Amino acid sequence: MNTSYIRRAHLAGSWYDDDPGLLNKQLSKFLADASENKTDVYETESTTDSENNGASDNKSAGIPKACISPHAGFQYSGPTAAYSFLALKEALISNPSLRTVVVLHPSHHVYLDGCALSGEFSIRYFSHAFFQIIYLISKHLSNDLYLIGAHEIQTPLRNLQVDDVLREELLGTGKFSTMSKGVDEREHSGEMQYPFIAKIIKDLEEQNMSEHDNFEVKVLPIMIGSIKTKSEETFGKLLAPYLSNESIFTVISTDFCHWGDRFSYTPMPPRNTHEAVNEVYEYIEYLDRKGMDLIALQRPGAFADYLREHSNTICGRHPIAVWLNSVVANKESGKQNLDVRFVKYAQSGKAVSKEDFSVSYASAVARQVSINS
Repeated sequence: MNTSYIRRAHLAGSWYDDDPGLLNKQLSKFLADASENKTDVYETESTTDSENNGASDNKSAGIPKACISPHAGFQYSGPTAAYSFLALKEALISNPSLRTVVVLHPSHHVYLDGCALSGEFSIRYFSHAFFQIIYLISKHLSNDLYLIGAHEIQTPLRNLQVDDVLREELLGTGKFSTMSKGVDEREHSGEMQYPFIAKIIKDLEEQNMSEHDNFEVKVLPIMIGSIKTKSEETFGKLLAPYLSNESIFTVISTDFCHWGDRFSYTPMPPRNTHEAVNEVYEYIEYLDRKGMDLIALQRPGAFADYLREHSNTICGRHPIAVWLNSVVANKESGKQNLDVRFVKYAQSGKAVSKEDFSVSYASAVARQVSINS
């Protein structure tokens, strides 16, 4: 296995700015805006359900352990992703044992093998539809879990070191493979998390806000293919003891509903429904909310049933499901109990007819709570 290479910032200059100063300024603005509004919790059914998600009052929840973050171009999903990475910042400040950020992301690389983006172009030349249409082929992708092969990840702000020790430990289970350099560099869903991670680490180093004596935080991306429901449970249980470790924070990369003809998904608001969903964009949010509720309530089986019933085009469904199964496994074993809350929801546009299209973005934060809650 070749781990001697540095993963290039393949999408810098297209999906996000390749100029360090401009990128830093943009991410600072996103994070500042999110910090100013972070008390506005996006209400789901679980917000007041203490029986199933571990805590009835967010004040009782502790240090963040994971977040769900979108992965579109920053001009579209960056404001929502910032809510997720405020949780990473809080975790790094509060937990001196945190040493590794595990990134669970889906696979879109078959599309990118055929239509790889070039760093020569400015972000304004890429329409939202162009780089979101990748969802259409995600169902045909790999059916395994792959670890990054690089030892270092490039971002315009700073490079990130890969946790080689954890990678070798997971490879030792015999259940994981290693991504090739080409596959890795053409996959955007992991890469869109790296600049935010680099930004948070960079800021904390410069501001001396961390409790770490030797501030060295590494990353380990894991690409999850189109695995079956049973495999989601198997891998969730396998990863559970790692993800519950106090040294690890988990980022789950996903966008939510991709609506429109270009995504082959155009369900319309049903008539005579008791829900106030007269417009298409309202129905999209209604569909997303149903899935978000089940994620927050930590019900992987019900989430799988929901996807079968509604076919909602959530491209990170498999990383979400693997993570949910790990959360359930840790709760059942008494190792960890999490309170999961969605804190931000947005759509790329307000679809009102079949001529429109829309992609949904959501941010969620999982906090550790007392195992007896």
